[in-house]
Amino acid sequence: QVQLVESGGGLVQAGGSLRLSCAVSGSFFSIATMEWYRQIPGNQRELVAAITSGGTTNYDDSVKGRFTISRDNAKNTVYLQMDSLKPEDTAVYYCHARKFGIEHWGKGILVTVSS
Repeated sequence: QVQLVESGGGLVQAGGSLRLSCAVSGSFFSIATMEWYRQIPGNQRELVAAITSGGTTNYDDSVKGRFTISRDNAKNTVYLQMDSLKPEDTAVYYCHARKFGIEHWGKGILVTVSS
């Protein structure tokens, strides 16, 4: 059973930083594309950043230059470093793993950016 567990969320002032972590159980991690999504209540879940098993990254325009996704395959963990945070970054952030049509979601973690 693959499980994704997010950590590192919380409350931060605008301009501050947070680092989210997502620990993945099992061997699925090493071959999976890992992604961070976020969702504001009432809105659709949106893709924030992605990293392939080979390390290729992709970002939504709204976070380019501010967020950095990375992965540590030895620790089965993906990270999202969030700098220069803005109030509009406030959302529940979800870790997502996918490969060969199989996907898994974390339960989500709240990030709140105060103005």
